[in-house]
Amino acid sequence: MSRFVQDLSKAMSQDGASQFQEVILQELELSVKKELEKILTTAASHEFEHTKKDLDGFRKLFHRFLQEKGPSVDWGKIQRPPEDSIQPYEKIKARGLPDNISSVLNKLVVVKLNGGLGTSMGCKGPKSLIGVRNENTFLDLTVQQIEHLNKTYNTDVPLVLMNSFNTDEDTKKILQKYNHCRVKIYTFNQSRYPRINKESLLPIAKDVSYSGENTEAWYPPGHGDIYASFYNSGLLDTFIKEGKEYIFVSNIDNLGATVDLYILNHLMNPPNGKRCEFVMEVTNKTRADVKGGTLTQYEGKLRLVEIAQVPKAHVDEFKSVSKFKIFNTNNLWISLGAVKRLQEQNAIDMEIIVNPKTLDGGLNVIQLETAVGAAIKSFENSLGINVPRSRFLPVKTTSDLLLVMSNLYSLNAGSLTMSEKREFPTVPLVKLGSSFTKVQDYLRRFESIPDMLELDHLTVSGDVTFGKNVSLKGTVIIIANHGDRIDIPPGAVLENKIVSGNLRILDH
Repeated sequence: MSRFVQDLSKAMSQDGASQFQEVILQELELSVKKELEKILTTAASHEFEHTKKDLDGFRKLFHRFLQEKGPSVDWGKIQRPPEDSIQPYEKIKARGLPDNISSVLNKLVVVKLNGGLGTSMGCKGPKSLIGVRNENTFLDLTVQQIEHLNKTYNTDVPLVLMNSFNTDEDTKKILQKYNHCRVKIYTFNQSRYPRINKESLLPIAKDVSYSGENTEAWYPPGHGDIYASFYNSGLLDTFIKEGKEYIFVSNIDNLGATVDLYILNHLMNPPNGKRCEFVMEVTNKTRADVKGGTLTQYEGKLRLVEIAQVPKAHVDEFKSVSKFKIFNTNNLWISLGAVKRLQEQNAIDMEIIVNPKTLDGGLNVIQLETAVGAAIKSFENSLGINVPRSRFLPVKTTSDLLLVMSNLYSLNAGSLTMSEKREFPTVPLVKLGSSFTKVQDYLRRFESIPDMLELDHLTVSGDVTFGKNVSLKGTVIIIANHGDRIDIPPGAVLENKIVSGNLRILDH
């Protein structure tokens, strides 16, 4: 009779189901531990320590995953944040800037989350290397912004890229082109965790390699991994020794996430003399953002609540624009000293996001992730700042790409600002159909980017192409049904128009 069966029968006789479950979980954790040890034996000596740290980190996360039951928030405890815990940006800007803004800037490090691939837009390699404006990539624009800061204020603000094992090699190759820029660029890698089989909950990786049949066995565990990885990389200590005090963290595909001097000044010179350890930029929800994480008051602290944590019965309430008016932009300002303290106390608490995936071969797996903003509740004196929508300009799809490539924005020193010719400050709603999903297809369908200054809403579906110098105004809906094709002729002006059926303009 095996020990496992003995334990089971003992558990069943003692206390029924809960102990039975406890034994199952202990056995499962033991099995995972053995699997991870097997994987670790395949690591070469130069990658052993690094791999061990990754697998230890995964084991801790897996242990928590097994312990936690049900939604991680008790809906009854969720309250609106107190008035002073989310400050309007205008109030922070109204304080102006001190004369010594250069010395304030010299305390800052800019960190960009650069772990993502461009696969959702049909591109291979790091998303940060996709061209977004005048041949400039996300990375080019980021470097230009920081170089402009350093030249203007005679400062030394470094740029740090958090890569993943998916993006590291390609990103490092491209960094050489910035050798002559006035920006010091550093990189570190986020962890590499094994995906687990949804049925058995065991890792699907058999060894440490991530090529061949192991390509899909590993994943980067979300941007919440930044705290441990940044600490483990040694960069955190390096910057603290250099006298740096804050990091500004944002997604590299958010073109609105530039260094804001007013927020930085508020952090370094707080009006009440008490410094914030964590500032989250939030902005007002529109109908497009109802799923975004929101800041709430929970057990006396600011807390980020994501839709995945909400009990099903309350999802509609969570999405309500009237009750939860703001959402997290993922532009975060965090104290370096606080990260070091909390990391060493093992006190950074982030909810686990269980992300189910189906691999190419049809295998169902889950990956355990965390989100960087979820740590807000672990920091002292946290603050939300309600910033203008212009600080949230993410490019997740080609519909977003069309907006940032258009004349709605002008480009200056790597920063995009909305054109003064646009009469209202909101961005048009753009929905491009599946023929536009991939960047190459999207670029092929526009001879030039249309004039969109007076556009409110654009929907395009089916086989549609745009000629040069097209103007779109008001609400424009263009639908080519299956088998039809619509060519919008050069110079066309479409104002409050619905175009459907077949339209071919042929040169004779």
